[in-house]
Amino acid sequence: MGTGRLEAFSDGVFAIAITLLVLDLAVPPLEESERDGLAAALGHEWPSYFAYLVSFLVIGIIWINHHTMLTRIDRVDRPVLFANLALLLTVSVIPFPTRLLAEYLLEPDAHVAAAVYSATMLVMGMAFSALWLAISRRPGLLRRPLDPATQRSTLYRFGGGQVIYAGAIGLSFVSAIATLALHGALGVYYCFDQLTPSEPTEDAGLRRP
Repeated sequence: MGTGRLEAFSDGVFAIAITLLVLDLAVPPLEESERDGLAAALGHEWPSYFAYLVSFLVIGIIWINHHTMLTRIDRVDRPVLFANLALLLTVSVIPFPTRLLAEYLLEPDAHVAAAVYSATMLVMGMAFSALWLAISRRPGLLRRPLDPATQRSTLYRFGGGQVIYAGAIGLSFVSAIATLALHGALGVYYCFDQLTPSEPTEDAGLRRP
């Protein structure tokens, strides 16, 4: 089958997931604003703003890379459809650990919330890698063959990403705030991360989520 339905369904899931994030930005209670002032009450909500920005960036980068990946293929088969569903499963659940971490970021159990958030990102990275493998190992689906060097370098980037996400789980038990900052830094990095100039021009858009 063509990629049209897969792209439309995927874009819908991405849009819903990224929109759900904003629902966790709560208006401070009137009692709190009357006691401390609205500016101070809003300032107390900074963990929610921080978590929202990081997760918005993460989902946005996943969507960009997903779009770039699908531009390489003319059609999809059942393995690709199931791999894509696995990725969408992880994307759709991101609002939950985002809210969890925002709520507990300054609490004693913040390390658990940060570990859940990092584990979600690790599973997401694995699902994205599985989708890439499902596509790249089926030449019949591709618009043009992939350069072997590009395939290797992309897999190395994917592997490196998994190591960092796994390391973030360990960092969660040291500092939840630092863990969230690490995920934000990774998102910024992947915004600008590009393949090496020696690789074919047509492969210059694929970046690690």
